[in-house]
Amino acid sequence: MTEPKPSPPSSVPPAAMGRVALHAVASGLTPLIPVPFLDDYALAQVREQLVRSLLEERGLKPPDKAVTALAGSHLGRALGGRLVSYLRGLMLLPMKKLFRKVFLVLWVKDCVDVASVSLHHGYLIHHALDRGDLDHGTLEGDTPERIHAAIIAACAEVDARPVNQALRRLFASSRLLVVEATRVLRNPRDVGERTPTPGEDTEVKSLADRLLATLWEERGYFTALEGHYARHLEGRGPTASGR
Repeated sequence: MTEPKPSPPSSVPPAAMGRVALHAVASGLTPLIPVPFLDDYALAQVREQLVRSLLEERGLKPPDKAVTALAGSHLGRALGGRLVSYLRGLMLLPMKKLFRKVFLVLWVKDCVDVASVSLHHGYLIHHALDRGDLDHGTLEGDTPERIHAAIIAACAEVDARPVNQALRRLFASSRLLVVEATRVLRNPRDVGERTPTPGEDTEVKSLADRLLATLWEERGYFTALEGHYARHLEGRGPTASGR
């Protein structure tokens, strides 16, 4: 295994982190798809697209099995997501002011939970590539499953609240989320697909740029995350400071 590469200058985030931020935002917006199962399918596609882009940037052509393992395509949505889906199904429930507030809060939480998982996983896959954990040979074996297990274990040991709070502020200010929530609340029977507006791609890029700036301010947090990942991949287990 090769040694980790030196960190880039503090004022310049690596280009790969821009892709991680962009895909994290895209993942976080998949709960806005008001069609059962289609949102989970879209989420899996976004996560797999990120994995492929990170690997192909290094000249690697991963087999589908490796991509699904690294992307954690089997990961389900959080409790908030299931609860929001349930609330969408209550077509006859009066849209009281309190209900609207709770609905929006839960929807933001769902977006944050999904984006946070994608962000942490994308960052650690990028780090695994920097460490040399993935190459043409290891992609064909059981290494992708081992790396994914190490990522899960590492994420379970860190306090993600600072990152999640940044994501919460990001999504709470999202025009896309507010517009979509308003549409569903005004007409809860109108849960079909909708045509994206021309400005949505621009907003996604803007949200991703703001997220990237926040990530670069939290380098200490992600350095600690890297340490947890390395210990688990190398079979050394959690530290005493882990949760």
